[in-house]
Amino acid sequence: MNDRTPLLTDQTPLPDTIEARLRRQLTFLIEVDRLKTILRQSPLAAADRRENDAEHSWHLAMMVVVLAEYADEPIDVGHTIKLVLVHDLVEIYAGDTPIYHPTMGADQAERELAAAEKLFGMLPADQAAEIRALWDEFEARQTPEARFAKAMDRLEPQLLNWMARGGTWLSPGITADDVRARKAMIGDASQALWAASKQIIAEGERRGWARPGQARR
Repeated sequence: MNDRTPLLTDQTPLPDTIEARLRRQLTFLIEVDRLKTILRQSPLAAADRRENDAEHSWHLAMMVVVLAEYADEPIDVGHTIKLVLVHDLVEIYAGDTPIYHPTMGADQAERELAAAEKLFGMLPADQAAEIRALWDEFEARQTPEARFAKAMDRLEPQLLNWMARGGTWLSPGITADDVRARKAMIGDASQALWAASKQIIAEGERRGWARPGQARR
């Protein structure tokens, strides 16, 4: 998508009689319905298809609720849920960047920044600033909540790949050590969850669901 991509509400405009602030909020909420169409690489555990971004974000929110007790630092659960719900909205315009893709990450920051400015700018100024601040916080990983949110973002696809008996772990050129390297930031938020993650990867490697070998440099 680009700056000239029509909004969903351009197809069926909201009534002109709706108050301006609410109209902007509803326009944004309709536009983020696009998140349901952005496919990720991870396979679902419960169906033979790939996960979409909206499903991923919901799953992270549920993981925050269930796994918050394993955070190494106290976290505000409600704030962390906000972070995971917002973190992938920019992919509506920027697209998903697979973690194991060798080249797509090169311009990821530029694409996502442009997407953030376009998407969040639909909201009233105060809410645009609030949502943008949440997105920036997640990206920076400087708060306990952001570190835990990012850990959930790494752990969730790991669980799906385990259930798929490899999934994206079997991407060309990827080894179990590559997986460990890309999941290591889980340990920035929770040593307990990182220990469990390493056990999952090691068992996957033992079963042949991830290739043995050294991580790429």
